[in-house]
Amino acid sequence: MQPEQTIYRITLVCSGVPPELGPQGAIDIAEEFTHRDWHQNVLCEWDGTALILHAENDYDKDGKALLDEFSDSICACLEPFDGDIEIRSITILS
Repeated sequence: MQPEQTIYRITLVCSGVPPELGPQGAIDIAEEFTHRDWHQNVLCEWDGTALILHAENDYDKDGKALLDEFSDSICACLEPFDGDIEIRSITILS
């Protein structure tokens, strides 16, 4: 019998995003993550002041891999700006 796989639900926040870039940036980043199928249930949203990324995977217990990929996606999808990304939460789902 195989042990159950651990699934992590990670939430990241990127602050400092110019307000005029946020709404479309959230759409573009969500689309970018459709090409990264090792993350599941990905949602990127603009809350009016920050981009918030939610994703699940089975390997990133500290959220650093997702943080790196979120940073790459922001660089690819938005014009340069000086912002910060932080890990808001990591929840074990199973």
